[in-house]
Amino acid sequence: MADLSAAGPAALRRSPLAHLTGALRAATVTGPRAVSLAEWPCASMTALRADPDSPAAGRLAKTLGGPLPTRCGDTATARGRTALWLGPDEWLVVSPPGAPSVTDELQEALAGEPGSVVDVSANRTVLELRGPAAREVLEKGCALDLHPRAFGRGQALATRIGPVPVILWQTGDDAYRLLPRSSFADHLAHWLMDAMSEYALPEVP
Repeated sequence: MADLSAAGPAALRRSPLAHLTGALRAATVTGPRAVSLAEWPCASMTALRADPDSPAAGRLAKTLGGPLPTRCGDTATARGRTALWLGPDEWLVVSPPGAPSVTDELQEALAGEPGSVVDVSANRTVLELRGPAAREVLEKGCALDLHPRAFGRGQALATRIGPVPVILWQTGDDAYRLLPRSSFADHLAHWLMDAMSEYALPEVP
């Protein structure tokens, strides 16, 4: 048995969908209606609360390297991290897997003023859905209007995909990131794989 006594928390962490890595890969559809699904494992996430007009919000933005988004659905990316607007005084900062957490720096920036900075990395995972058929897959179970006239690159909104509450974030014309609670991730992954399966079949004229 491996000696784990010297391993730190990061080395011992296991993503919510690690057990489905092979199944997600096998569900990939190629061709004109291509679509793929993968986990963005162990992304760093920090929940922010602050009065957007306060000096603290200004310091938080400076720490992130860019302004916090101010409108529903908006996101802002700087230094490889993206702040998603969740409410008038609430944001979720998402960093890629392997990137260092910014939580400690943000707590220092808050400097004891009203608000909160909490590491919520274990609370959610990130699924990436990509390909020409990605929007059609989501439209099978999402109440949002996902047409580009209503929802496009760089926007993120809270919604449901099938029965699962998620934050849906569009990162490209045919690319989406879905942030479910970790406890619902397995169910969502299976729902998406099932929804993808028809695109591997010949299209009926």
